[in-house]
Amino acid sequence: MRSHLLNDTTAEHYRSSVTQGVERVAAKLATTTRPFTGVAVDDLSPRLDAIDLDRPLHDPAAVLDELEDVYLRDAVYFHSPRYLAHLNCPVVVPALVGEAVLSAVNSSLDTWDQSAGGTLIERKLIDWTTARIGLGPAADGVFTSGGTQSNLQALLLAREEAKTDDLAKLRIFASEVSHFSVKKSAKLLGLGPDAVVSLPVDHDKRLQTVALARELERCVEAGLVPMAVVATSGTTDFGSIDPLPEIAALCQTYGAWMHVDAAYGCGLLASLKYRDRLTGIERADSVTVDYHKSFFQPVSSSAVLVRDAATLRHATYHAEYLNPRRMVQERIPNQVDKSLQTTRRFDALKLWMTLRTMGADGIGQLFDEVCDLAAEGWRMLAADPRFDVVVEPSLSTLVFRCIPATATDPAAIDQANLYARKALFASGDAVVASTKVDGRHYLKFTLLNPETTTDDIAAVLDLIAGHAEQYLGETLDRAS
Repeated sequence: MRSHLLNDTTAEHYRSSVTQGVERVAAKLATTTRPFTGVAVDDLSPRLDAIDLDRPLHDPAAVLDELEDVYLRDAVYFHSPRYLAHLNCPVVVPALVGEAVLSAVNSSLDTWDQSAGGTLIERKLIDWTTARIGLGPAADGVFTSGGTQSNLQALLLAREEAKTDDLAKLRIFASEVSHFSVKKSAKLLGLGPDAVVSLPVDHDKRLQTVALARELERCVEAGLVPMAVVATSGTTDFGSIDPLPEIAALCQTYGAWMHVDAAYGCGLLASLKYRDRLTGIERADSVTVDYHKSFFQPVSSSAVLVRDAATLRHATYHAEYLNPRRMVQERIPNQVDKSLQTTRRFDALKLWMTLRTMGADGIGQLFDEVCDLAAEGWRMLAADPRFDVVVEPSLSTLVFRCIPATATDPAAIDQANLYARKALFASGDAVVASTKVDGRHYLKFTLLNPETTTDDIAAVLDLIAGHAEQYLGETLDRAS
């Protein structure tokens, strides 16, 4: 069994085995023409159920054959131009090279004596990102597993900086379309059920600052503590960007921590055309970025950034075996001093390889392309009488629903759209998402693939309309 350990004696075995795996994936990518096969869970589950994990195959080729049957054949492929559903981007090749390197070397980014150069690479990337944001010379941050963890850590820091022992008095303000992790974080942080104040949005799904000002005033008048305001730069459902300068001014007036959830909108940091849409983010106390959403990085690759490095002390704990206090005096950089995690992958290497190969402008160009595509898609939808589109995109998201000519009942239209999405997924021709707007069911394109074209959008819209009409026709037939 030692022959399976990666070391100096098995280097050639490692090279051969990984090459076989890469060749399988490359062959699959080269021949896959749809984002999904349409396999149903009841069809796929028996294949997995039949596998006895206590009876290994021993032959690597046989294992790859089995993997083809239970995973590769029916995976959802985000590189497909007709994968239009969630915030999943196609990934760039330099990042995959980084993924291969970091998996094999297997550095753990908690302490210097487990990562050395990896620590410095991550810190360099944090400095690069905070400079792009404009947080100032005292800024810092750390890589995380994703936006949920980044938001949690940011709100933890905000809770501690609020400097009150009465957690029941703390309030967090966020728009009604902010990410669910805001409420989840409040619960994990021990705050009460009323801690998160959901604020209304305007026609463009941006937080209404008039409502924010009113609620902040009420908070203070009631003797409560405005712990934080979460401004979203790229909401999950609409890609909307809250008015950051106005929010920053209100946070300053009321002494509230300003957190910007830019998990989606962080791609604008590299944009060559639309960077001004993030104006005001430089005034934040903390920022969430997800490189695995709009920097075309493999999951996971996220970070939480802060204006004042000293606030990261709220996540610091010392263990004698790991990061004893003496290391601070010895100026030994341990990333665990900043992180909620201990053992942590060297995910920063993927972004490093990408920047050193493509440059920030290369990333920004790709993100600009999907933003431009969304603008074209919005014009198509606005001109098509078959569809109702919600808002003009700030990023690359389109929310709409089919309005079949034969339907007038809103409930029937809801069901027709839900059916269209399900039928489309089952066919494997395209994958789209869904959400609710004012209680009604809508569909969603999240356009993160520069290879997607307006022809792809038009084709998928035709498929959606066809499935919706089919559903209504079958419903009428059954009714008669």
